[in-house]
Amino acid sequence: MLEGFELLCHSSIKINGDRIIYIDPYKIEDVQNDADLIFITHTHYDHFSPEDIIKIKKQNTVIIIPEDGYSQCLQMGFKDYQVNIVEPNKRYQVHGVNFETVPAYNIKKSFHPKENKWVGYILELRSASYYIAGDTDMNEDNVKVECDVAFVPVGGTYTMDAIEAAKFINEIQPRIAVPIHYGTIVGTKADAEKFEGLLKNTIECKIMME
Repeated sequence: MLEGFELLCHSSIKINGDRIIYIDPYKIEDVQNDADLIFITHTHYDHFSPEDIIKIKKQNTVIIIPEDGYSQCLQMGFKDYQVNIVEPNKRYQVHGVNFETVPAYNIKKSFHPKENKWVGYILELRSASYYIAGDTDMNEDNVKVECDVAFVPVGGTYTMDAIEAAKFINEIQPRIAVPIHYGTIVGTKADAEKFEGLLKNTIECKIMME
């Protein structure tokens, strides 16, 4: 179910298939210029990095992003029609990819306020659903998510820590959970391993990043 998926670092995901899809590209090592679609969860520098987007952007790349990133996309050379603005709790189709947006926000921290309208995504690919949570805590909106695979932050400080993330995943019960958002700015592989040890035995954990 994760064939073609790469967890590059932090929360940066690449999906190789009929289309090349990136989510929150960050610290891209080489110039690729291969992105068909780029999904941005929110505009913090470690999720919306112009220098990394330039490395993967090609002439007809389409970017999907909350409204507060729109003007910066134009500055990077995207045309208006290549920028798809998204809001929470909506369903969209862009270039044949169906997806929905899920509110992503903190409950007791101020780093990711709900009023910013930042998002996670549920992508429908290959007859399966993939939830990329974004920077978030468990909240009344995302606890309703249904998905086959969930990519969830575990590094703490700005998002859920390993214990909170495991509680969240045990609640929504995907088939597979992938811990992200560690190893670069906050958190370590030990957080991913702690998360894995707290999951219900019906949920498979895939640690894809050192």
